[in-house]
Amino acid sequence: MQKHSTILRKDSVDTIALGSFDGIHIGHKQLIHRLGEHGALFVVDKDQANLTPGIKRSEYAGYPCMFYHFLKVKEFSGAEFVALLKKEFINLKKILVGYDFHFGKHRSCNANDLKILFDGEVEIVDEFCYHGVAVHSSNIRAFLKEGKIDEANRFLGREYAIIGDIVAGQGIGQKELVATLNLKVLDYLIPKEGVYATRSRVDKKIYDSVSFIGKRLSTDGNFSIETHIIGERISPENSNVELFFVKYLRENKKFETLHDLKMQISKDIQSAKKILMTCKLYFADFL
Repeated sequence: MQKHSTILRKDSVDTIALGSFDGIHIGHKQLIHRLGEHGALFVVDKDQANLTPGIKRSEYAGYPCMFYHFLKVKEFSGAEFVALLKKEFINLKKILVGYDFHFGKHRSCNANDLKILFDGEVEIVDEFCYHGVAVHSSNIRAFLKEGKIDEANRFLGREYAIIGDIVAGQGIGQKELVATLNLKVLDYLIPKEGVYATRSRVDKKIYDSVSFIGKRLSTDGNFSIETHIIGERISPENSNVELFFVKYLRENKKFETLHDLKMQISKDIQSAKKILMTCKLYFADFL
């Protein structure tokens, strides 16, 4: 998909897509593809986005996002909401919405009402399905919670990613097991506990990695998110890591000794290497 500037003056915007756009998945892309050169996303934000928190939506969309908090428009009638859009975007000519879009107090207006209330063009985009299944953010959340990374990534059109700050770990990884970067992750939905083949972006470079999510059952029992960079020893200059999920490898389990755990980690690394070797890049069918 062609990337557009993520900075755009409001008076230059002539087309907007309306929604919350959490995930920026292949269903959302059906609207985004229609935006044109002077398009933008008008994001009604409820502070509930956990697939693409904050400005990440603009990055994945390739278009600027104009955020408006739900509480500011919650009591608006349909006509008042449309008036707000026309005030915010004085050269607005076209609005794009999904088939299930609702607006106005108590969700009293639907996409067809928008055609009546707005004096420009309104395009309603039909439900988008992948292999017979409707693509929605709720489906993606369910897949991630079940460890179904392949399915989640297909619906997203990319590898699901989270960002975490590097924090101190137990201190036994590098001495007794393998060196890991321990992450504190806020705002993002955390996938199912277990071990994953992943990619880790550290200091703007992407490395093959194997990552763990869950309670450290074999040691202190605390919850952690850790990633081991395969075949590299790095000292990060920046304080965060972006973690891309490629494949779910196995369930979290308890090992009787650190030696047993280390042997399993070695197997996990080999499994991850094979997967990442044959899946170097994720290409979406709908980009």
